[in-house]
Amino acid sequence: MLQLVFFLAALVATSQGDHVAHQIHLLRPRSGARKDDVPGLSCLSWRLAVETNNIVGWKTVPKECESYVGHYILGDQYRKDSATITNEAFLYAKSLKLGGDGKDIWVFDIDETSLSNLPYYAKHGFGVEPFNATLWNEWVNKGEAPALPESLKLYKELLSLGIRVVFLTGRPEDQATVTTTNLKNAGYSSWEKLILKGSSYSGKTAVVYKSTERRKLEKNGYRVIGNIGDQWSDLLGGLSGNRTFKLPDPLYYIS
Repeated sequence: MLQLVFFLAALVATSQGDHVAHQIHLLRPRSGARKDDVPGLSCLSWRLAVETNNIVGWKTVPKECESYVGHYILGDQYRKDSATITNEAFLYAKSLKLGGDGKDIWVFDIDETSLSNLPYYAKHGFGVEPFNATLWNEWVNKGEAPALPESLKLYKELLSLGIRVVFLTGRPEDQATVTTTNLKNAGYSSWEKLILKGSSYSGKTAVVYKSTERRKLEKNGYRVIGNIGDQWSDLLGGLSGNRTFKLPDPLYYIS
């Protein structure tokens, strides 16, 4: 019954014009993260340690936690966690006195921040399967990733305040066209810059790449007043922004 109510609520939201909000549930919605049933392993504790950056360098989700992560990421708790973070980000943004020169920017990561790759990961074990670059690129090149609804809402709110958005992604430069199209189709209508990872950063960590690009932005007169991403590597390093906001992501880890 709870699933039926949730599904109907999504349909109501769609009929009111919020068609993006339910696209993240392309599979059957579930009620949320269920309790552990694996002796000796608390998947909830594992997820907490991942989000707080205490477990680092992990390659895949523990096999025992596949069902747990699936229930979490498809359920309402993931959406509530995301909404709590983006709401706090908006409250912070509203409190700011902007420069008025168009140089106040907010940095958005793309994957699992602006766009959700849940349809891909739902077919590949919710992070249990080792990363497959070929399959991943096939998915990205379809350009079908839906928006994370809470991030899209924050994006629109920031624009209404006069804050410009810069997308800074680990996607390579040869995916610029498909990424641009995907963002626009998902509801991100405009932005100040879209920065993709160039070949000069080959072999370098995401922390090095993203902090270097943020430094370039500040050298060009921009002020990074906010920064939101799903990976700690989106937020660490120099010039990370006046405030950073970490969205939940128990699916993968990028250093």
